[in-house]
Amino acid sequence: MLSDNKMFTKKKQNTTLKTQKTQFAKGVVTIRDIIAPSMVDVDFDSLKINSTYYRTLFMVGYPRFVSPNWLYPIVSFDHSLFISMFIYPEESKIILEDLKRKIAEMEATIESDIKRGKVVDPSVQVQLDDALAVQAELAKGAERFFQLSLYLTIPASSLEELNQTTKQIESSLGSLLMVGKHAALQMEDGFKSTIPMGLDLLNVQRNMDTTSLATTFPFSTASLTDNCGVLYGINEHDGSLVIFNRFSLENANSVVLAKSGSGKSFLIKLEIMRQLLFDAEVFVVDPEGEYKEIAKSFGGEFVEFSFNSPIKINPFDLSNVYEEGENELGLKILSLHSLMKVVMGELNPEEESVLDRAFVLTYRNKGITPDPQTQRNEPPLMEDLYKTLLGMEEQTAKNLSDRLEKFIKGSLAGIFNQQSNFDVKNPLTVFCIRDLEAGLKPVAMFIILDFIWTKIKKIPKKRILVVDEAWYLMKQKDSADFLYAIAKRARKYLLGLTTITQDVEDFMDSEHGKAIITNSSIQILLKQSPAAIDRIAQTFYLSGGEKHFLLSTDIGEGLFFAGSSHVAVRIVASPEEYELITSNPTSGLKTGIRPEREEERQ
Repeated sequence: MLSDNKMFTKKKQNTTLKTQKTQFAKGVVTIRDIIAPSMVDVDFDSLKINSTYYRTLFMVGYPRFVSPNWLYPIVSFDHSLFISMFIYPEESKIILEDLKRKIAEMEATIESDIKRGKVVDPSVQVQLDDALAVQAELAKGAERFFQLSLYLTIPASSLEELNQTTKQIESSLGSLLMVGKHAALQMEDGFKSTIPMGLDLLNVQRNMDTTSLATTFPFSTASLTDNCGVLYGINEHDGSLVIFNRFSLENANSVVLAKSGSGKSFLIKLEIMRQLLFDAEVFVVDPEGEYKEIAKSFGGEFVEFSFNSPIKINPFDLSNVYEEGENELGLKILSLHSLMKVVMGELNPEEESVLDRAFVLTYRNKGITPDPQTQRNEPPLMEDLYKTLLGMEEQTAKNLSDRLEKFIKGSLAGIFNQQSNFDVKNPLTVFCIRDLEAGLKPVAMFIILDFIWTKIKKIPKKRILVVDEAWYLMKQKDSADFLYAIAKRARKYLLGLTTITQDVEDFMDSEHGKAIITNSSIQILLKQSPAAIDRIAQTFYLSGGEKHFLLSTDIGEGLFFAGSSHVAVRIVASPEEYELITSNPTSGLKTGIRPEREEERQ
């Protein structure tokens, strides 16, 4: 009896211990509890988790013939998708037996139609031919047989967006000769089948042989390796070289958007160096003096534009190029109108009218008219415009001369009021405006750009114009207009405009900033700030993964867009290139970009 009581007591203790463990386990917060949504609303044709709607489609129709990467339009669809593929291998022996029976049935059907004098159904004949071909390949062991389940789930922020995206997906599927059905009344199972749990709860399958299944493999990386061009970096996905010729695209313009310290200057210096090897002529507008070392390394011309600089540029210079259907003097006067708005601020219609007459009179006093033969005369100076305004009777002209006086007699005298004494003769010319005060930098950038544009129009040849810190020009409408005009007309003169800015938000808020991006065949996005990433993602149609990549990427890494393709790229430089770009041996530690050494390449 005593032993029985002991056994009973021991069992009771074990039961109590198990109950305590169970209660303790119930009180423990698991990872599943943390990631579980607060609410799941399952409807007939959709699923709502928290504030996001989902709809799952399963594939029931496939094209008869497929080519490699045929699913790419769906994988790269311009909307976030969850795509799942389940592949089940089948025994060849069982498939051969089924094929043998099916072939016999189809042959009997065809023979029966022939005996009755009926026309043989073409679809039956096609199915028979396909079955015979598959049977032969399976019998030889050249093919295996599989069952494929293909599902995709569409997330959306609203039911309207979900319906619209579903229609677009179904249209894309139709273009591939595929048929997708809604997982009606099975939305929860469909959703679970497309999240990374390895569960095929829908179990909708399609027969596939090895070759067809191989072409369905959904993972592909874009490659931007051209036969000729410059090296921009290394493809982060497959390690291939990103080599591209910007002059082979519809235009040679590029835009670089990145936050400060992301490696954009290093990238541009590398491209300048490599483009020079291909006999390109390069101009750089450098607001901060960052390109002095590369100009020195390559024997380029480094022009410091300041009050004390002996280099002068006359904004009234003419290109002396006559193009049929164009009035060179008229175009120059339009450019000067924009410059005066940058110099003086906004002008009302009356002031613009007076200023226009003053421009015409100023050139006429120098013997320059719309006749191209007269445009070889010495151009006027800003002082001549000032005197013309003083000589006009209107009070408006007097007011304009007062606003211009500081550039003639005041604190800014001389900087924009002398004949040009500089000509571009070097393949690499850097115009530095670091020593000018911030208020004068937009004016100086405008005048330098106009000077370069005048030179470019004289002799069209392969050139690159780099405009760093372009947000200076975006601040005012007229300077932004001028930069956009260069972007539009650059291709005509074999010019590639490179626009660089770290003030991404303001640049993209500008109508002209967006237009410059649209008119640039190459777009490079390096590390971005959280404040700008949503605008960037909306403009460039980035996926969630690409947004995260641009927020967390290392210095010197980003996305490279060229035409309709884009890849993740890492900037690399050889030790020799690195030494030419910078004279500071520790600057690589600051930039985070290491020179790639021979042993690393091997």
